[in-house]
Amino acid sequence: MLLNGQPASEITLLDRGLAYGDGLFETILVCHGKPVFLAEHLARLQHGCQQLGMELDSGALQSELATVLATAAAHSVLKIMVTRHASGRGYRPGNATCNRILSMHPAPGYRDRHPELGIAMFLCKQQLSRQPALAGLKHMNRLEQVLASREWPDESFMEGLMLDTEGLVIEGTRSNVFAVIEGKLLTPDLSHSGVKGVMRNVLLEKFGAAATVAAISLQQLREADEIFICNSINGVWPVLTLATADETWYFSCGPRASQAQAWFAGALA
Repeated sequence: MLLNGQPASEITLLDRGLAYGDGLFETILVCHGKPVFLAEHLARLQHGCQQLGMELDSGALQSELATVLATAAAHSVLKIMVTRHASGRGYRPGNATCNRILSMHPAPGYRDRHPELGIAMFLCKQQLSRQPALAGLKHMNRLEQVLASREWPDESFMEGLMLDTEGLVIEGTRSNVFAVIEGKLLTPDLSHSGVKGVMRNVLLEKFGAAATVAAISLQQLREADEIFICNSINGVWPVLTLATADETWYFSCGPRASQAQAWFAGALA
């Protein structure tokens, strides 16, 4: 692990990322030693820093990336955390300088379950609050996702679906959602809550005019011809079942999911 370019295993207890969740993070798939969608992740990180009023030393970060990637395993996950420097007790930031924390982790072990063939999903009771100032950002306060993940029924499920406080479909606990409804490919509007994932952005660019950002109700989702979820670590997973409190809904792996999977596979090549 690197902290501001130096090997480290600890950080001050006054760090604002720890005290207030004042920071951002990115998780990046490393395949055959190559970070996948690195430019897109760094662009999102820079945008988040601008939104939170933090100054990111991009030159130093690039040097640190080269250091950690030089010894990365063939298949692993790189995590970048950016936290605002400690500035004493109290909410007022005091400064714009930040810490850069880079760490390497093993790739997820659930590939043997072949989730790319389709997964079971459940509906979370925990809802996402609406806050436009933070919507879209990969900020460090993930307590809503932590609470939702406590609801996991059993290991047969691979993801949980989260709604906002208005009952609109937003995202998975760790993924974005796409659905084909009445012949149209839709993904939820994240103007008020949720994370604008790197893989979501890539797919929106790839699909172009064929994909639309829209408000999606749970009832609309029930009528979907196909549903798939995505993130930049796992790629694209078709949703075959969605378990709600009262019943289970069934879906098929369709052509849009297959097309998105092909694009992700191409990025890994």
